[in-house]
Amino acid sequence: MKKILFVLTLAVFNLMLVHAQNSEPALRVDIPIDSIRLSDPFILADKITSTYYMTGTGGRLWKSKDLRKWTGPYKIAQTDPQSWMGSNPMIWAAEIHYYKGKYYYFATFTNKAIRVGDNLERRASHVLVSDKPDGPYVPMKDSVYLPADKLTLDATLWTDTDGKSYMIYCHEWLQNDNGTVEKIELKPDLSGTIGGGKILFLASDSPWSREKEKDGKDRPNKVTDGPWLFRTQTGKLGMLWTSWIYDVYTQGVAYSQSGTLDGPWIQEKEPVNGSNFGHGMLFRTFDGKLLMSIHSHKSINNRTVRIPHLFEVDDSGDKIVVGKAFN
Repeated sequence: MKKILFVLTLAVFNLMLVHAQNSEPALRVDIPIDSIRLSDPFILADKITSTYYMTGTGGRLWKSKDLRKWTGPYKIAQTDPQSWMGSNPMIWAAEIHYYKGKYYYFATFTNKAIRVGDNLERRASHVLVSDKPDGPYVPMKDSVYLPADKLTLDATLWTDTDGKSYMIYCHEWLQNDNGTVEKIELKPDLSGTIGGGKILFLASDSPWSREKEKDGKDRPNKVTDGPWLFRTQTGKLGMLWTSWIYDVYTQGVAYSQSGTLDGPWIQEKEPVNGSNFGHGMLFRTFDGKLLMSIHSHKSINNRTVRIPHLFEVDDSGDKIVVGKAFN
């Protein structure tokens, strides 16, 4: 029953996203970050243009020179209507990565008209490319990065110690009943993938997430969400990721024992920041300060409201420490 209710809630949320993404909102100027409604906020600090670019779920872009006042939203993704995505795909958890002279748009695309598996909407991680940080972002050579029958989401980019670049993504818990974080090698120009995916860890590896079994017993939550890779100043490889503690959206962190993507990944016993925050990422400001971009997750008048927030982070040791809010 809990899974059915979750799917119904997700369907309503999807309908709202479709309406929002198909409409053209008016451009807004000098908007404080806490006045923006945005899930999965990702910020690129682009030194070439001396501008911060924020994107996330919805496929829109915001721009800022100081992280305090933002202008947007701009539409920047141009997908191929003849592809599996269809004419109006939903876009989740978009990220912008500068790599070897170009900008790459990693995002989750959903086509509600195509069903896979147990009557689930086709959803997959994919990559677009642009010569500019504010797009437009367009398709590359490969039309598919991951198997068509596999629900994947929240892809990010990481170059490992072997010099190869990888897509890190989640396999949806709705399909496998125990979400995963996985890696797959990318082609040198990021235009497609090489070989198959490899599981890095399972949702059930979490010591802090919780949900109830049908018999009322506790178990680790099934959800894996929002992976983000980083290295501390001591060289320790870590990964932020998000799940739930019952109905509370919560972010944890794991560290690789080997210092590579292959792990093994050792999960921290406690979440890395406060309750009702998740899907975080790290970036360094133009003056060298390390910040976490993350969204709050709250129910207000029976509506889920997600707002971007920035927190200072200390990465001087083997483990990150999340500090005060950035003002």
